Amino acid sequence: MLRYATIGSNDLDKSMAFYTELLGTQGVTKLFDHPRGGALFGKGGAPVLGVLKPFNGEAATAGNGAMVAFDLPSRADVDAFHAKALALGATDEGAPGERGPGFYMAYFRDPEGNKFAACKLG
Repeated sequence: MLRYATIGSNDLDKSMAFYTELLGTQGVTKLFDHPRGGALFGKGGAPVLGVLKPFNGEAATAGNGAMVAFDLPSRADVDAFHAKALALGATDEGAPGERGPGFYMAYFRDPEGNKFAACKLG
């Protein structure tokens, strides 16, 4: 049911470089620049993630307890995506591994502190 997610950024240049390279590993590219600043990224014309200046003009903050999960095609893709995020400056929040029956996950925080998971279910 979830269509896409957005996160705020205080350093759009750094965020655009991070997400362009990281999401590009999965064929996700910038769909368009957002008029407020930032961009919407997607695949096949469908949005996946927006990286934007906050609408209210205040500083972006990472949500306490908020997380966005990317569904990836294989466990090897989860491993590679997590490693790429760390190589691009993300911090490790949980190495790739089984988190429950058929629930393979890895966690990281982007350079601005937003939490993400890479997962392969099944």
